[in-house]
Amino acid sequence: MDYSIGIDVSFELSSICIVDATGAVLREAKIQSEPAVIVEFIRSLQLPIARVGLEAGPLSQWLYDGIAQGGYDPVLLETRHVKAALSAMVIKTDRRDARGIAQLLRMGRYRPVHRKSTSSQEMRALLAARRQMQAKAIDLEQTLRGLLRGFGMKLGDVSRGKFAARIRELTAGHEMLTKITEPMLSARDAIWREFAKLHREVLAFVKTHETCRLLMTAPGVGAVVSLTFRAINVGCVQHGEHDRPFKGTSLTIHMRQDFA
Repeated sequence: MDYSIGIDVSFELSSICIVDATGAVLREAKIQSEPAVIVEFIRSLQLPIARVGLEAGPLSQWLYDGIAQGGYDPVLLETRHVKAALSAMVIKTDRRDARGIAQLLRMGRYRPVHRKSTSSQEMRALLAARRQMQAKAIDLEQTLRGLLRGFGMKLGDVSRGKFAARIRELTAGHEMLTKITEPMLSARDAIWREFAKLHREVLAFVKTHETCRLLMTAPGVGAVVSLTFRAINVGCVQHGEHDRPFKGTSLTIHMRQDFA
């Protein structure tokens, strides 16, 4: 008889449930959300485990790799499908969710999703970090504009390179405003410097990948767009889930045509 394991993943502790082929619950527990701890727990059961199911989430990729390296067959379950399947439960707890995931695995009523490759995760992390740094720098600039507007000082249309000089020009002779804006300008400059480092990493990555260079031959497609496309698609291609182009390809082309 084969057994199925459902895991409801949380940051610190995860709920785990083991059911047999008839749906009977064999054991339930709450253990640390660490791959080594989970694998050791499964081995201690000394049972023929058919598959181990986890709902897709931030920690699931990491746990998936650890469980697979432990010699078991992990499955990532599509989040919305799991939510819909378990929505009939009146009381929602981690324990009940783990039991529901185990039952879905046993019955085969689940929708698997592919695990993102390490390369794909690295590219996504780089793009996310770059985007956040850019957003924070722009937030500071907008805040400075808003602060000075209350004193009747209008920056107008000014380039990034002349932004700090324009702020200092407007606040000259205003001691308090100078004390307020100088630390913010220093923080802004530091963020833009670090942003430039991340952007150089994007350019270096794109330069060494033929797919990104090929995408950049299309009008309007730059380094960030090409790397974003590759980050989304590389996991699917490596896992052989589909050979057809990603839907975003046609969407991007249509957008460019409309823009043109």
